[in-house]
Amino acid sequence: MTAEQAFEKIYGRAPAYTAFTPYRVCPLGAHVDNHLGPITGFAIDKGIHIAYGPKQNGVVEVHSLQFEGRAQWHVATAPSEKQNDWADHLRGVCIALNDRYPLRVGLCAVLAGELPIGGLSSSAAVILTFLSALCRMNGISLTEREMITISQEAENRYVGVSCGKLDQSCEVYCKKDHLLYMDMLDDSYELIPATPDMKPYKIAIFFSGLERSLAGSKYNMRVDEARAAAYALKAYAGVEYGKFRETYLRDLPREVFDTYASRLPEPWERRARHYYNECDRVRLGAEAWRRGDIEEFGRLSFASGKSSIELWETGSPELIALYDIMTRTEGIYGGRFSGAGFKGCCMALIDPAYEESICQTMEWEYLKQFPHLSGKYSAHICASADGVKL
Repeated sequence: MTAEQAFEKIYGRAPAYTAFTPYRVCPLGAHVDNHLGPITGFAIDKGIHIAYGPKQNGVVEVHSLQFEGRAQWHVATAPSEKQNDWADHLRGVCIALNDRYPLRVGLCAVLAGELPIGGLSSSAAVILTFLSALCRMNGISLTEREMITISQEAENRYVGVSCGKLDQSCEVYCKKDHLLYMDMLDDSYELIPATPDMKPYKIAIFFSGLERSLAGSKYNMRVDEARAAAYALKAYAGVEYGKFRETYLRDLPREVFDTYASRLPEPWERRARHYYNECDRVRLGAEAWRRGDIEEFGRLSFASGKSSIELWETGSPELIALYDIMTRTEGIYGGRFSGAGFKGCCMALIDPAYEESICQTMEWEYLKQFPHLSGKYSAHICASADGVKL
């Protein structure tokens, strides 16, 4: 059932509006956006759909086709504390937007996601989709940067996930058949087109069959370990430092890390080493894409995945197995965990000529190791896409 069909079934009328926000994948730039490093990304042609209409009394009423229960509150007085359910992301949006623009008109809405949850920035896509609907209902026009900032604030302050701006930026800025290359230090970005002589590619998504929640994972701990490394490195190097939450590895050149890395506790050293190596891979990957070398780009993406496992130390046994199978499957240029790496899925850039054999090999090899996930594991072939239309 689509969001539009569900809306008609629930409310007995057609929705006044519909909207769509794509999911994203990040082939290079794993775990560095929180420390203001450079990232790459694609939006894909699957995502979150919303069907909605106005409620002049200011009530917000939202249904989801993926989760049970109706969420309801007043647009101007969303609960100040999270309710620990699927709609917390939406309440966070209401609060962040209402802080900037007084909200009066509510909405009734149905949300629907096209793929299983986990690793494709579904939370950011839901937030952006709902934010765009709230703005339309209240006659608010946001810039792209405001959309990204408000969306990030909803996750950071209300939901409690220490995410950066990678997900939202990809879902807003991306363009079909272009690689988004973005520097999180100053939000500057470039859309690098695929060259005419680049080998053909599609984007494959391999779901482990396990869903995950960043708020309940070790995601925040990894971010803080990297921040602790930055704080300690500043002290060792005699660099002035301020608040812990305003300390980033981007504040320090690679030379400072190389000089003082041996003084760091091992977990902090590994997080920082991943950061500096990944920043190098992003820059090299952007140049490889620029010259049309998708095979080198894929090799770097595989290296990113290995670093996420060994240095950032993410990945369930299921995701690590998927990554390992990808590295030895013919026709896959490269890939890594998609998202934070706690359950969820892996993404890969593949040669379309091998699409069928890749899907067969991945399923056979994975379910041989995890037969209990038969019926839950799934593979999806996608294309790159434009970002959300504001």
